[in-house]
Amino acid sequence: MSDTRETRGELVGDGCGQQHYISLVSEIISQQTAEAGRLPGVYIMTFGCQQNEADSERLAGVAEAMGYVMVDRPEEASLIIANTCAVREHAEQKALSHIGRLKHIKKENPAAVIVACGCMTAQEHRQNELKQRYPYVDIVLGSSGWQRLPELLYRRLSGERRLFCLDDGGAVPENLPVRREFSYKAWLPVMYGCDNYCSYCIVPYVRGRERSRRPEDILAEARELVGNGCRDITLLGQNVNSYGRDLGTGYDFAQLISDISAIEGDFRLRFMTSHPKDATRRLVDALAKSDKAARHFHLPLQSGSDKILKAMNRRYNRANYLDTVAYIRERMPDIALTSDIIVGFPGETDEDFEDTLDIIRRVRFDMIFSFVFSPRRGTPAADMDNQVPGEVKTQRYLALVELQNAISEEINKRFQGSVVRVLCDGPSKTDKSMYGGRTSGNKIVYYPGEQADIGNFVNVKVERTEAFALYGTKTGEPAADNR
Repeated sequence: MSDTRETRGELVGDGCGQQHYISLVSEIISQQTAEAGRLPGVYIMTFGCQQNEADSERLAGVAEAMGYVMVDRPEEASLIIANTCAVREHAEQKALSHIGRLKHIKKENPAAVIVACGCMTAQEHRQNELKQRYPYVDIVLGSSGWQRLPELLYRRLSGERRLFCLDDGGAVPENLPVRREFSYKAWLPVMYGCDNYCSYCIVPYVRGRERSRRPEDILAEARELVGNGCRDITLLGQNVNSYGRDLGTGYDFAQLISDISAIEGDFRLRFMTSHPKDATRRLVDALAKSDKAARHFHLPLQSGSDKILKAMNRRYNRANYLDTVAYIRERMPDIALTSDIIVGFPGETDEDFEDTLDIIRRVRFDMIFSFVFSPRRGTPAADMDNQVPGEVKTQRYLALVELQNAISEEINKRFQGSVVRVLCDGPSKTDKSMYGGRTSGNKIVYYPGEQADIGNFVNVKVERTEAFALYGTKTGEPAADNR
């Protein structure tokens, strides 16, 4: 007889269904606490993007509502959650390696419940692998299946066998608790899923179709964040520019930016990720008019070659992209532009790569995030002909980095002697006397700081610049841009 059970079910959009199970699990936890004399712990491992980090904050909030307390080590936990990523093979292998290390914990404490969720576990072959090779994993959920954690945890604690959630529903739950990592900055999901189906990307297959949250729910959460002292809000979605299309009301991302910007308070508003084909002039105008919108626009290019962009199914070309950049800079001359680049996509020739370098020279990004193409099982690009040899990809990657580093260094030199407004994140990991934070344009700034700076805006006079950071000292002088 199999020791696993596959489960399907509808998600309840307002979270009420899961609230019922939160109460049921709380009753079990209360009984266990009375017997053990201490509250059970929950340990959450997060791999991947900002959306996963936001999901983990909601997992933590739900766990606390059920009666668990956060702990620093998996050995101390009664509930262990691995929130996984599938964007690259390396991310999956890293997650599987960490899950593998939990085997000894389960052996020492058979009552501990181990949960795997996230993008990696939304893939059928990975679910099968977890079934067969990781028998100590109790519950497996897909990328949005975390919303059913209370239900499945209750069923497992009530004696059911291993549970695998194969149907994540599709509703967007509201009113579930959130435990935020920081009080002064926050991830604010506005939508889930993606409809773009870029040929290299696994996201639409593991996160499903686009599903937008209701504007009133987003605005209520934003007001609560600002009211609690949050200074930096990042709106999240696989393609935030297409927010609202599935709602059928005409309410779009530009309107959402305007409405959140109208909230009273001293805070910055950021967003990611943005698709160039949907970066409309209406959106750019809304950002330009906002006194809250950060002066940073992340606009993933991926390739400067029209041939490669078509093969990627990006649905824009060089001219479209450059026109968008020109309008952004026309409306916001102080904007910091960053981008993503994939090197070595199948069929990329030396000429195609040179087209990418050409756009980098033209646009002069403040920074780019560059990646060597990695085939993802289940995507069209994985089966394309003309895969680029590894050594060629490496050479191109190094040339790309060299060019961008030189541009970044030149751009940052312009800040020499200026005063910038920094939201302090705390001490540096390598030098506790130096504190770091980010400007409105997302520049990293380090300066000799103090504990009281954390979570507050600090004016810093820049005395030294590098390609990736600015360095200076606190000053009473006003910043050139107080946004």
